[in-house]
Amino acid sequence: MTDHDAPHDDASPDEDRRQSGDAWRESDATLRSDGGEPSEARRASSELRSDGGAAGADDVALDPWGSSTVADYRKLFDQFGIDVFDDILPGVPNPHYLMRRSVIFGHRDYDRVASAMRAGDDFAALSGFMPTGDPHIGHKMVFDEIIWHQQQGGDAYGLIADLEAHAARDLSWAEIDEHTRSYVLSLLALGFDPEAGELYRQSTNREVQDLAFELGVEANFSELQAIYDFDGETDVSHMQSVVTQMADILYPQLDEPKPTVIPVGPDQDPHMRLVRDLAARMRFFGVTEAYASFEATATERPLLRQAYNARTDYADNPDRPRCVEAAGWLRRTRPDPSEARESAIEKLENAGREPIRPRTRIFDRRATEEAFDALIQAVDGDKRVYDEHVDAFDLDQEAAEELARQVELDNGGYGFLPPSSIYHRFMTGLTGGKMSSSIPASHISLLDDPEDGYDKVKSATTGGRSTAEEQREKGGKADECPVYELYAYLLSGDDDEFATEVYEECVGGERLCGGCKEQAAELMAAFLEEHQEKRAEWEDKLDELDIELESDRRRD
Repeated sequence: MTDHDAPHDDASPDEDRRQSGDAWRESDATLRSDGGEPSEARRASSELRSDGGAAGADDVALDPWGSSTVADYRKLFDQFGIDVFDDILPGVPNPHYLMRRSVIFGHRDYDRVASAMRAGDDFAALSGFMPTGDPHIGHKMVFDEIIWHQQQGGDAYGLIADLEAHAARDLSWAEIDEHTRSYVLSLLALGFDPEAGELYRQSTNREVQDLAFELGVEANFSELQAIYDFDGETDVSHMQSVVTQMADILYPQLDEPKPTVIPVGPDQDPHMRLVRDLAARMRFFGVTEAYASFEATATERPLLRQAYNARTDYADNPDRPRCVEAAGWLRRTRPDPSEARESAIEKLENAGREPIRPRTRIFDRRATEEAFDALIQAVDGDKRVYDEHVDAFDLDQEAAEELARQVELDNGGYGFLPPSSIYHRFMTGLTGGKMSSSIPASHISLLDDPEDGYDKVKSATTGGRSTAEEQREKGGKADECPVYELYAYLLSGDDDEFATEVYEECVGGERLCGGCKEQAAELMAAFLEEHQEKRAEWEDKLDELDIELESDRRRD
C-alpha cells in the first residue's frame, strides 16, 4: 500500500483526483506500448466521444455465455439493429457520465424510458449478475447504471442469476451463495437503495418462475437453437435458464406495464432480441396500419401507402379509389420486379373494387373470446369487424395501442411494453486484450486489496510510445490505452473536465505514462479502500434485507 493519505473530508472529489499523483509531468519512465485491444473510449475535440471502433473488423458474433469481444462497434448498428446512443443523448435528463463519454454507445428503444423520465412517469431498470466469481470493475459499470436509473426516479431491480450459474456454468450452490453475498454487498456499497428497489435470486422468486413457464409456451427449441446455437447436447436446464432470464426482464411489468431498461454489454443482445419478441407474442392484440381487408406485409405496406396517396392520378372517384385501380397504377409506375411489388399488386387485384382506404388494424394474437368482444365494443367511430381483427378508421396507431393494452389488462392479460436496452463497451484488460476473470492481472476485483489494485495499475499496458522523447514529440495513444480507459470509465467519476484533461495531456505529449499510471494507481487504491469500507458497513445489515443469501437447495 502506498503511503498517500485518504481524501480529506473537506476536499471535493474533483480536487482529490487532481491532487493525487501530481508529479506525473516530471516522470521520465520508459513508456510501454506492448499492444492490447484498442480502447473504445475515443473522443473528438474536447469532448469524450467514440468513433465506433476499428474499421475492417470481422463480423461480430455475440454469445451470452462465451467470450465475446467487439472489434468494431459500428457493425452492431447494421447487423443487429442497435441504435446510436449519442442520437438520443440530448433528450436524457441529467445523463450519466458513461452516457456523456459514449461508454454507453447504443440502445434499443431507450427513447421510451427517457420520455418517461422527462414526464415524471413510472419506469424501471433491471439487470442481472451471474455469481460465478468476485465482482470486478467491469461489473461496476452495470451496478452504476442501475443505481443511476434508481436515482432518476425509476424502480430498480438487481437480480442474482443463480439458476443460470448452476445450469450454464455448473457452479455448486455453495459457490453461488458465496458469490451472491459478494455481489449484493458491492451493489449496496455503490449506492443501491434496497428500500426503494428490489433484490432477488432467480431460484427463490416464484413469480419469475411462473412467468418463465408461461413464456416457455411461446418459445421452442428450434428458435433457441437458431439464437444460441444449442444442440442435442445442450442441457434442458440451460434452455430453461434462458426463459427464466426472459421472465426476469419482464418481471418489473408484472404489476403494470411500464418502460423498462436493461443495461447490458453487447454480448447479451441475443437475450434482448428474444425477449422483445416474446413480449409481443404474449400480447392479446397487435396493431398495424392497413389499407384494405386483406393482410399486407411490412414491405408491401409502403407501396399501398404510395398508391393511396397518388389516388388523384388514377381513380375515377378519388374520394373512393378502388383496389384494382391502385393495382394498375402500381404496375405502370413501379416497373421494378420486386417480390413485394408483385405480391402487393396481386392482393390489390384480388380485392377488386373494394375501396383502398387507410385504417388502423387491431388484430387478435392470443386474445380470449371475451377480450376480443370487449375490444369491438371499445373501438368508437367508424370501424369494420372481421373474424380476427378490427379495422378502426378514426384511431391513430398510438391511440389504438393504448386502447388495445387497456382492454388486455382489463381481461387478465399482461400488456407488456417491449423492454428497452442500453449497451456499454467492454473494458480492455489491463494486460491488453480482453478483460477476463480467469486472468487476475487483466482485471481488478472489487475485493482486491487496495495495494494489489495499485500494483495491477502500475503494471498495466499503456498506449504510450517507446521512449519519453517520442511521447513528447508525437503524443501518447490514449485511444489504445487501458489505463486511460480506467480514467474514462471509473477514476474520473462525474468529472468530465478531468477525464478530458488526462486525454489531451496524453495525446499532446505533456503527460507521460509513468506518472499517469502512478496517479491512476493511487486513485484506484483509494476507490477500493472506500468501496470496501462501505461493504463492511453493509455486512452487518445484510440480514435485514429481503433476499435469501443462502440457498436451501441440495449441495450434492
